[in-house]
Amino acid sequence: MNDPRLELRHALQRNPGDAMAWIMLAEHELDAGDAQSGEAAARRALNLRPGHPEALARLGRAQWMQGRRDDAVTSLRAAARNAPQHPGIAVWLAHALEDIGDAEGALEAYTHAYALAPREPQLAAYLLAWRRKLCDWRDLDALAGQVRDAVARAQASVEPFAFLSEDASAAEQRRCAALRASVIAGSVRPLPPAPQKDASAPIRVGFLSNGFGAHPTGLLIVALLESLQRRGGIDLHLFALNRDDDSAIRRRLHAAANALHDVAMQPHAQVAATIRRAGIDVLFDLRGWGGGGAPEVLAMRPAPVQVNWLAYPGTSAAPWIDYVLADRYVLPESLSADFNETDFSEADFSETVAWLPRCFQPSDTTREAAMPPSRGECGLPDQGVVFCCFNNSYKLNPRSVARALAVLRGVPGSVLWLLSGPGRADQRLRDFANRQGIAPERLVFMRKQPHADYLARLRHADLFLDTDPYNAHTTASDAIWAGCPVLTRPGATFAARVAGSLNHHLGLESMNVADDAAFVARAVALGNDPAALQALRAELAARRSDSGLFDMDGFAVDFAAMAMAMARRQRKGEAPAPLRGPAR
Repeated sequence: MNDPRLELRHALQRNPGDAMAWIMLAEHELDAGDAQSGEAAARRALNLRPGHPEALARLGRAQWMQGRRDDAVTSLRAAARNAPQHPGIAVWLAHALEDIGDAEGALEAYTHAYALAPREPQLAAYLLAWRRKLCDWRDLDALAGQVRDAVARAQASVEPFAFLSEDASAAEQRRCAALRASVIAGSVRPLPPAPQKDASAPIRVGFLSNGFGAHPTGLLIVALLESLQRRGGIDLHLFALNRDDDSAIRRRLHAAANALHDVAMQPHAQVAATIRRAGIDVLFDLRGWGGGGAPEVLAMRPAPVQVNWLAYPGTSAAPWIDYVLADRYVLPESLSADFNETDFSEADFSETVAWLPRCFQPSDTTREAAMPPSRGECGLPDQGVVFCCFNNSYKLNPRSVARALAVLRGVPGSVLWLLSGPGRADQRLRDFANRQGIAPERLVFMRKQPHADYLARLRHADLFLDTDPYNAHTTASDAIWAGCPVLTRPGATFAARVAGSLNHHLGLESMNVADDAAFVARAVALGNDPAALQALRAELAARRSDSGLFDMDGFAVDFAAMAMAMARRQRKGEAPAPLRGPAR
């Protein structure tokens, strides 16, 4: 595969006054993850053609990649002014406006881009995803239908992470991810195969993520890594795509690893080379299609075994990912008698499955939930049941919110405590409640808090009401750890079964219900029976200690066994094969 950057550089040596060639070079540099070179090329183009919208757009994209968000907005606004009918520039402006917190401005830009090309499904997908985040549910079904149809027809490689919020099957999710993977596969040159290691050589396990800090990923894995380090037997290497945020979690992660490699803002090929030089046997991708990751790095095959785990709750559908680490609840085995309610199984995943004998999601068990501020300081009434749902706003949808409002209707004096969303999302939710006959003030919103403060506030919550088809993941773990039971309706995809897996492995299967009617009935019954609710919370507290769900030392034993089995098979020249820990 020829590198178009080399050809363009040679052409520009012969003709350095070709502004369009500089623009094309900027585009290819940015696609390769080299923001600095992309910016330099864009500026050369602008010196030749001042105000050229395509050059301004590449400059804005380069600034965005380097974290210079305000500069990016300035450049992209100028590009949009100079090319008001260019939908691609409008989309990039929308991305940048998202990042500086101008949520409604981003909505306007996405809407404008879609209006310019309403038959373009990728633009429909961007608009759909952002409307979900803003709880702007206008034309939701029409946009969702257009996007799902485009995936079915292989007409667009829409973002797989956003597609998880659609009411789509696991097979559709795999198709969506495969379309995205095919685009990357066509533009990335893999490294030569890694040298074969001797069977007795130490096993090195790597983790690639943009979440090594005060981030949900860091919070989930830090105690596990500390346990793995105490246990020994494998070398741990972290490859951080994010800058050091100087958080306590980052320092703990650094201390728990044999090495933390800072690869933030580096070109994809340089990140891949760093992983290869470290001699990693098994590389866990802790971001996948979740945004902010580096699938191009994984596509270069820097490690001989590569694993999808934790952050992206679905199949990568990528030929460069060998395994997915799961449990038997979130990803049932075929023909399993325990999961007759769904046809979902490993057949919907491109990866070979490694089943842990416990819930696939670890947690930081060193945390302590402090005493919270008073109910009044949290905006809560002094009396009444507090139902909560601290899922991100894009997981909310008319069906899940209407279901939660039905619970409020059945429990007089209760409130629904939600995480505040971007822009006017909170007001839109209150308007929706009002149209459903629920007083808007019964919806209480919490601004995002530092994790310790958020965990403390969870003490005021009586019952967590989950969403679907994309349910609570880290938020469910947080709620359970803080003593708040989680009520969920497990669905037929990985993303719809994580809260169910937590309950299952906690031993609270009664909190996994079959349908919406059972969901409302269970929540209403608990809300109207203080003794039953208190008994449930007491049971949760007991099971939290003895169920094994939060046993990170046990998790470390199981995790290390899986990683070592993957590495040993590869060292013997054996292809990936399903790995099954003993059922618990």
